[in-house]
Amino acid sequence: QVRLVESGGGSVQSGGSLTLSCAYSGYAIGPYYKGWFREAPGKAREGVASIDSDGNTDYSDSVKGRFTVSQDNAKNTLYLQMNNLQPEDTAIYHCASVPTYLRDLPDSKNMTPVQALAAHVNGYGYWGQGTQVTVSS
Repeated sequence: QVRLVESGGGSVQSGGSLTLSCAYSGYAIGPYYKGWFREAPGKAREGVASIDSDGNTDYSDSVKGRFTVSQDNAKNTLYLQMNNLQPEDTAIYHCASVPTYLRDLPDSKNMTPVQALAAHVNGYGYWGQGTQVTVSS
């Protein structure tokens, strides 16, 4: 069983920065990749960033150039550095871990890795309770 616990959320003004952390533990069979997705009222779930065991990263267009995902395997921790935050970034941010084979599923054919993570995490992966990020203008 894999357990993920997020921290680091909070309230900032537009243009501010936050760093989210996700402590993960447990073991799952097979290669997994990790990432972040966010949920906001009235909006569809959005994959934000992902990183695989080789350090390959993927970002949604809405955060590219502003957010950076990284992982420290020695500390079993995933990070999301968020810069130049905007009100539209307001959401609950969840970290997630999903099997790498998801990227090869037929219905993932036209998805980027971060899109596949958000689309399939419920059925195939693990995710944390989330941490609230609120950005005021």
